[in-house]
Amino acid sequence: MNHPAANKTSIAPASPSHIEVRGARVHNLRNVNVDIPLGQLVGVCGVSGSGKSSLALGVLYAEGSRRYLEALSTYTRRRMGQAARADVDEVRYVPAALALHQRPSVPGVRSTFGTMSELLNSLRLLFSRVGSHPCPHCGTYAPPSMSVAAEQPITCATCGKAFFGPGAEELAFNSGGACPTCGGTGTVRRVNEAALVPDESKTINEGAVLPWGSLMWDLMKQVCGEMGVRLDVPFSELTPEERDIVFHGPAEKRHILYKAKKGDNFAELDFTYYNAVYTVENALAKAKDEKGLARVARFLTEGPCPDCEGTRLSAAARGPLVRGINLAKACEMTLDEAVTWVEGVPETLAEDLRPMAVSICESFQHTARRLLELRLGYLSLDRAGSTLSTGERQRVQLARAVRNRTTGVLYVLDEPSIGLHPANIDGLLGVMRDLLADGNSVVMVDHDTRILAAADYLVEMGPEAGAGGGHVVACGTPAELRTDDRSLIGRYLPAESEAATPNASAASAGASACVAKAPEPAPLSVSAPDPMSNVRPCCPEGQLFEHGTIHLETNALHTVHALSVDLPVNRLTAVTGVSGSGKTTLVLEELIPALNSANAGETLPISVRVINPAGIVRAQLIDATPIGANVRSTVATYCGVLDDLRRAFARTDEAKAAGLKAGAFSYNTGKLRCPTCDGTGQVSLDVQFLPDVDVPCPDCRGRRYGAEADAITWNGHTLAQLMAMNIDEALDACAGLKKAHTMLQTLHDLGLGYLTLGEATPALSGGEAQRLKLASEMGKAQDGALFVFDEPTIGLHPRDVRTLLSVFQHLVEQGATVVVIEHDLDFIRNADYVVDMGPGGGQAGGRVVAHGTPAQIAQNPASLTGSYL
Repeated sequence: MNHPAANKTSIAPASPSHIEVRGARVHNLRNVNVDIPLGQLVGVCGVSGSGKSSLALGVLYAEGSRRYLEALSTYTRRRMGQAARADVDEVRYVPAALALHQRPSVPGVRSTFGTMSELLNSLRLLFSRVGSHPCPHCGTYAPPSMSVAAEQPITCATCGKAFFGPGAEELAFNSGGACPTCGGTGTVRRVNEAALVPDESKTINEGAVLPWGSLMWDLMKQVCGEMGVRLDVPFSELTPEERDIVFHGPAEKRHILYKAKKGDNFAELDFTYYNAVYTVENALAKAKDEKGLARVARFLTEGPCPDCEGTRLSAAARGPLVRGINLAKACEMTLDEAVTWVEGVPETLAEDLRPMAVSICESFQHTARRLLELRLGYLSLDRAGSTLSTGERQRVQLARAVRNRTTGVLYVLDEPSIGLHPANIDGLLGVMRDLLADGNSVVMVDHDTRILAAADYLVEMGPEAGAGGGHVVACGTPAELRTDDRSLIGRYLPAESEAATPNASAASAGASACVAKAPEPAPLSVSAPDPMSNVRPCCPEGQLFEHGTIHLETNALHTVHALSVDLPVNRLTAVTGVSGSGKTTLVLEELIPALNSANAGETLPISVRVINPAGIVRAQLIDATPIGANVRSTVATYCGVLDDLRRAFARTDEAKAAGLKAGAFSYNTGKLRCPTCDGTGQVSLDVQFLPDVDVPCPDCRGRRYGAEADAITWNGHTLAQLMAMNIDEALDACAGLKKAHTMLQTLHDLGLGYLTLGEATPALSGGEAQRLKLASEMGKAQDGALFVFDEPTIGLHPRDVRTLLSVFQHLVEQGATVVVIEHDLDFIRNADYVVDMGPGGGQAGGRVVAHGTPAQIAQNPASLTGSYL
């Protein structure tokens, strides 16, 4: 007998068209309800701190990755990092998710483009399995064979002895293939004898030998005297024999009579002589951190390793040959050259080796294909990872994440346009469109108006930052947001003709996907003039160099050719160009070190020939690296406001009666800190195979202070209450503290008024970190100061870029010279002077193609940046 249900027609449920988010409360999100279209390119935008990343990463990615991992076995999950459950009522139809975070970390000294992209894995395997290997006994090369892959010995045809070919790990400079001299770094540090005695008019007693004053006991001068060197004549008058003893004398013991600097005490000592060179080498060997290394660095020069010639590989790792070259030579190729070379490998091999070679080569070509699409073909495989620009690192990360042809995955990209010139945006959009074509969904957090205008759908968060944000203020297609009075970004979006054409069918599909909006902000006029025009008064062309000219002449470095560059003093200069054109090399590796060396009276870097500082006495890089290492570093501690508050609380009658000094009010070491969480405001719970959960401390509820601190108030507030205020709220509360109020006003003027005093600094965005570092410089006279910023508009809404420009104008008015590496066209339009690098990236760049005012750059046919201006 048939079951009744069997006679009914089966109707498959419709596939979900969007992700449903209900009641999201991550960070500052205010019970957000929103639908995110699937299978489309969705942009999440809004002012800094409005909740964009909280929605995209804190909700969509966190839930998508967590649910996928929970499908794995408990045994597997215990060995993988896991995200905690997001604070949200419900998220439905979210696919498995991958995330690319903004600003990939700067790689270590052992990292190269080849290792970062994982291309080197395939190359090492290729040289191991199908290479011609030299016999370690007689040096004769054995022809390629299956022996290495089969883990069998190779028999030398000349001497008859057997040997094993190297495995892939034995060809790695991070492992068994490292050069023993440099340890696989490719560089060695040598003592610069010229830096040991910079002023030969001084005597040794007067401190002519610098390392004996800063790295070694001062009594080494007396030991040197016992070695037969005169201490009371100018160093220039010492004989060659005496100079040799100073620099290279033997480590012999000498008996000296030592007199203490204070008092009349004498002591007889037997002391071993440390010559000046060994003093530096000894200090270098003992340096355990950056601070220790910095003490020694001024006495050192860094250059290519003499044994491996900078290749990082040992002689044995450089032995195997494929197509007549070794692994080091293969790594010197650019990616464009390597792709062509690898393609020709299989046909040079015997028939039985070709299938294995084809498999390895296809793996290489598959990885390389995405990198080529992202226009990174100019990079050589041995290029040090630390020398790559932010945009290059971002694209390597993107290529590594998307090279597999997945389907049904949600890709969450955190500001993928970071470090990209407008000319590179099209390639980025192409990769994202490929992901969509494969059946995936893409959500990107971004501020670049060109890339937002090319999206299928936009979700705008706001209306303000911090506590004033966390709402969805507008959503729809870019065309709809241009005419939506609730949208702030709409007025900045370029016309459709200036952006890549979005998917027309997708544009209408999500028109009703926005579920909840915040109360409507004041309407904005969509017909208003360009909101970024004339933000600051740009210097007239004829007055650019009236305060002086910084003149820099360089030698070739990396892919940057020898250059001669002039920069105006007391002006805002933008250094522009496509990613990889040499901006970072010119400014961070040549200009800043040259100015610092010139001001310190030290030898110029090897890459610099001439520098005329033009009155610049200090050059300071203000970058976007995170501030602090853990939750103990907060906005209040970093900017010094907490120090003022602690002193104010210590002056209260209650504190005096309790015998409490200012130190007692420190949440790190003071007696009033919460004993349960030790002042961190949170405790970590171990829940076995699930990820550890950080929760607010059950006793202080995240306030960091114990109950005793609540008994002491200043100006009507407890210290815990003040730490919970944002900067704008604390401005009124701290009106009676001049120093703290001045700093809070500066932070407000920098557009950081939404940050709370107790906010952990490591969690700040790159742009927020830069502005917080800049706060201590505001309000000071800046004559002779040069500030360098590396893409400060990262993470900034166009409205916030206006604020940043006004901050830089303030620095210029105080006498500072400001140099900014930048891609943001609105920012570049408002600079006084532009130096445009290019014309391309890598070997196709490294030159100054145009310089002048923004108007001159826009009219220069040689400038790619000018064509976008």
